[in-house]
Amino acid sequence: MIVRALTLAALVLLFLTALAPALLAALLFGYRDLLIHQCRAAIRLAWLVLGYRLEVRGAEHLDGPGPRIYMSNHLSLIDGPLMCMLIPQPVRVILKSSVFRIPVLGPAMRYVGFVPVERRGGSAGRRSIALAARSIRLFGYSFLIYPEGTRSRDGRLGPFRRGGFFLAAQSGAPIVPVSIRGTYEILPRGGRLPRRGAVVVTFHRPRPALQAGAMAGLMKDVREAIAAGLEGGQA
Repeated sequence: MIVRALTLAALVLLFLTALAPALLAALLFGYRDLLIHQCRAAIRLAWLVLGYRLEVRGAEHLDGPGPRIYMSNHLSLIDGPLMCMLIPQPVRVILKSSVFRIPVLGPAMRYVGFVPVERRGGSAGRRSIALAARSIRLFGYSFLIYPEGTRSRDGRLGPFRRGGFFLAAQSGAPIVPVSIRGTYEILPRGGRLPRRGAVVVTFHRPRPALQAGAMAGLMKDVREAIAAGLEGGQA
């Protein structure tokens, strides 16, 4: 386990060292997706080196034109990098604002279109949703959303918040529910050293853009799809 942790730390250090010149090149030439492609390559390398087993189900639901909102359960810090690796189009994320204060990484995320949000919600949360919806409409960005709002404390699916569904309503982008299994066992909330393990990711069929007055039904539908995937099913 210690060897695995040291290997991961070395990979992170190598990634951050390479990120600075990539950020400079992206700023000079205006190619934001360059940073995202570099991150995806680094995640694939880390996944290969660390030897985690991965099974992907429902990959046919990844095909299709236009931006999408991917909504998944949230078990571990591994979830975000894993999803960015698997989703074919460059994906942006709405993240707590404190992450953007990390040197090099924070400016890079802000530059490529990641959106900061304050955990206190209210008007700050609405501004973040409006900014993300504008990015979807103007630039065709896809977004990754955790409808639970935070990582699970016990590995179970928690209650959903409405922010991601407001994003669907404002942007018109369809929702792709995603079920992640196994990352909690590898690195749970509060864990420091990653363990060995296998991960199963299930992509479910896209749900159409939200219609007026249909939020409660859509939230229930997306939650049931994710829950079904956690039990090995697909919806």
